[in-house]
Amino acid sequence: MYYKLLFMSTPIGSLGSGLGGGVELTISNIAKEMLRRGHEVKIVAPQGSVSSSLPIKEIPGELQIPAQNQTRTEPIFIPKNSVLANMWDYARQVQADYDLIVNFAYDWLPLYLTPFFNRPIAHLISMGSLTDVMDHIIEQVANNFPGTIGVHGQTQAATFTFADKCRCLVNGMDLSVYQFCSQPGSDLAWVGRIAPEKGLEDAVAAAKITGIPMKIFGLIQDVPYWEKICQEYPDAPIEYRGFLPTHELQQELGQCRALLITPRWIEAYPNVALEALACGVPLISYCRGGLTEIIQEGKTGFLVEPDSVQGLVEAIKRLDELDRQACRQKAETEYSLEAMGDRVEQWFQKIMRN
Repeated sequence: MYYKLLFMSTPIGSLGSGLGGGVELTISNIAKEMLRRGHEVKIVAPQGSVSSSLPIKEIPGELQIPAQNQTRTEPIFIPKNSVLANMWDYARQVQADYDLIVNFAYDWLPLYLTPFFNRPIAHLISMGSLTDVMDHIIEQVANNFPGTIGVHGQTQAATFTFADKCRCLVNGMDLSVYQFCSQPGSDLAWVGRIAPEKGLEDAVAAAKITGIPMKIFGLIQDVPYWEKICQEYPDAPIEYRGFLPTHELQQELGQCRALLITPRWIEAYPNVALEALACGVPLISYCRGGLTEIIQEGKTGFLVEPDSVQGLVEAIKRLDELDRQACRQKAETEYSLEAMGDRVEQWFQKIMRN
């Protein structure tokens, strides 16, 4: 069955900027695979979005505040000339040209608008339970439009009271983009948006204690937070490498001994963990969120007690026990683009049949 699909991107940043975190890569990967399967895809995204191979409709307007920076009880905020509102106004105008609208924004407005559209809307929710108002609106849609709420992993779904109404999709990667590296250098790596909920300071502390150099990759989203880390750990053996496009990131990441992942919050299913595995890079992570589903303890990585710098240090000492080939194999068997494409396509088919 051939579908015309309208993908609605995250409103917190343009595609290619890094502001959207893993959602940017998820949209790109799913769009690429749906196009390969013969479906028609258009991505609606904030102005300034770039892609070499994907059809994008750019929409002007003010960006949305990231939800993970808000407290559980904060009200919903929509800025003047909201890019999110403008994107969904465009979707309303062109909906008759598409079979299915796919929402990638973790935001209240698209969920609220669902009953007012003539076309079905699939919502891929990128985070676990964060705010009361979002939990409520997602549950409303899950009840009134069964099967339309997709999530990345079981641990993420379990943060909601309506976990049984969520469809678990798991992420996937275009593995041809990632080269396996069997002989790494000595550096550790940390990849992600540089913001407090990512817990970068713990990885920096571990690098200082062990004396092992660490490369840091990602967009500096919170400048004062980054400056505070640099002031508190002036002697840490760290090197900031910037926000790199995928083909450059995988080359540098693949040369590293391990990837440290230190979230303060429940990460749904971090794409960077899958990218590392695809390069053969083992994972050292806090035992929190979707990472507990990704890491095979003692084989592809180690899970340590959340917020324990000493736990990270002890795991770093055991890196020689891990098998880089097993990391790549895990990516090939569970996280290929084809496997994810099957799961997503079946989800779309079920929604269209309802």
